[in-house]
Amino acid sequence: MTPQDRSFLGFLARHLATGIAAGALFGAAILVSDFAGLRRLTFSSDTPILVLALLFFGLFITFGSVSMAANLMMLQRKKDD
Repeated sequence: MTPQDRSFLGFLARHLATGIAAGALFGAAILVSDFAGLRRLTFSSDTPILVLALLFFGLFITFGSVSMAANLMMLQRKKDD
C-alpha cells in the first residue's frame, strides 16, 4: 500500500468517524426529545436493545455515508496547466 493510499484511507476514516458521531448525536437528540413518541415506543417494546441497535445502525450508515460523499465531492483536483 502506497503512502498516498494510506492518506486517502485516513481521509475516508476521519470523515466516516465524523458522520458516525453526528448520527449518534442525532439519535440521542431523537431519544431525549421523544420525537414522535419514539423513546416511549422503544422502551415499551419487548426488545428495546434491538430497536436501539437498528435505529443507531441506520443513522450511522446514513450520516457516515453522507459525510464521506460530501467531503469527497469537495476535494479539489490538481490542474495540469
